[in-house]
Formats: sequence, C-alpha cells, structure tokens
Amino acid sequence: MQHSMQGKIALVTGGSAGIGRAAAGIFASAGATVVVAARGAERGQRAESEIRDAGGRAHFIQADVSQAAQVERLIAQIAASFGRLDCAFNNAAVLGKTVPTGEYEETDFDTEVALNLKSIWLCMKYELLQMQQQDPRGGAIVNTSSVNGLGGARNAALYSMSKAGIIALTKSAAQEYAPDNIRINALVAGGFDTEMLHNAVSQMVDGDPEKIEMTLQGYAARIPAGRIGNPEEAAQAALWLCSDNASYVTGHSMIVDGGLTVWAR
Repeated sequence: MQHSMQGKIALVTGGSAGIGRAAAGIFASAGATVVVAARGAERGQRAESEIRDAGGRAHFIQADVSQAAQVERLIAQIAASFGRLDCAFNNAAVLGKTVPTGEYEETDFDTEVALNLKSIWLCMKYELLQMQQQDPRGGAIVNTSSVNGLGGARNAALYSMSKAGIIALTKSAAQEYAPDNIRINALVAGGFDTEMLHNAVSQMVDGDPEKIEMTLQGYAARIPAGRIGNPEEAAQAALWLCSDNASYVTGHSMIVDGGLTVWAR
C-alpha cells in the first residue's frame, strides 16, 4: 500500500541533511508540499532546489528551532502561505560533546537540552496550536528520538537524556491531543549513514580515518541486519507514521534500528 501524502502540507525540521533531507524528498515524492526548515541557509536552499528539480513541491524557511520566536514565526509562515499544517516531522538535532558524564560542563547540559529537547517541545507547542485551530482540525506529528534514549550510552549521557525526554514528551502529548484528531509518535532511530553518525565516530577516534572505518564496521557487525541503515529507511517509517495509513497509531515509539536493540526490548 502506498503512503499517499497528496495535497498535504508537511514540515520537516533539520530537513537539509541526513534523515531529515531524505524525509523531505520522500514526503515530496508522495505528493506533499514540503516545508524544509533548517538553520543553514545554503544547505536548506539546496535541498529545496533538489526537491523541485525532481518534480516535487518544496519551500525552505530558515529557522533555529531552539528559539521560540523563530519557531512561532515558522509555523505562522506555513499557515499564511498554505492555510494549514497537516504533518510535522520534528527531526532537527545536533551532536554534543562525547565525554564521561562527570566531565560535561553546565553549559554543555544547557546546550544539549536547548538543541535536542526544548526544540522538539517548541515545535510541538506551535504545531499543536495550529492543528487545533485549522479546519478541518487535526494532523500528525513525528518526533525523532534515538535508541540511545532507550537505555543510555557511554560517553553520550546528555544526548541520551535528551532523546529519552523526547519519548516521554511524545507519549504524554499523544494522550492529551488524541481527542483533537492529532496523532503524535516517535521515530526511535538506530544507526544510519549520516553526517551526524560519522561525526560521532570521528570524535571517538580523534578523526583517524582508518579507525573511523574500523569503528563503523564493528558497529555494523553488532546489528542483526548486518549493516548500518540508509537515511531513506528511517524516512519511510516517518512517512508511514504521518500518513493516513497510520490513522489508529498514536503514542507509539517506532524503533527502526535493524534489530540492534531486539535483545533488550
């Protein structure tokens, strides 16, 4: 069954790279008009152009989703331009420092919360308001979490903390807004072949190219599927969660990790 998004208005934050970029393209291919939101103007504009060149409908809006005023303006621009917001894939995130828990500074904690957790809440805050007041009322929201948020990870306590918080935030809001015909789910992502994953591995091995490759191979060997995922595979899961085919799915944490965490579920 195809996951049609024909005629829908979809927002993808962090839509200029990685899973977000893949999702923006896939949503557009399914018929949606896609609003790509990202901090970097050059990459965001490039994503918009690539989607349009492939025959899709895309519109780039520059926004730092950790800033309330910018998120409010982002959603207001979508409403003014397109009249409504049918679905949102809140995917923007950054990789912070990777050190033991006691070696983080207070500023590291504040930064991680702002960029990887507060940003999700801010997006939801204004997306929910828009979805409640539009006619017909309703919509779908998918928030990107991580398998790190299921049980933690050494030298990544703050990232894991923020991703665990996203799951709880998602499940809480899903219960509150179901009567408004708003579905809210989490995409719990494993390892995907993205710039963020490569940067994380690079930090671990001080940028040594040979060690980066060895570490990636070792990680892939731990995955029952035998490989690191393609960003498009995560994006397809987000597409399904946003589509009408998932009309009875809310408050769900969809783990997409090639089986990495099967043993612990």
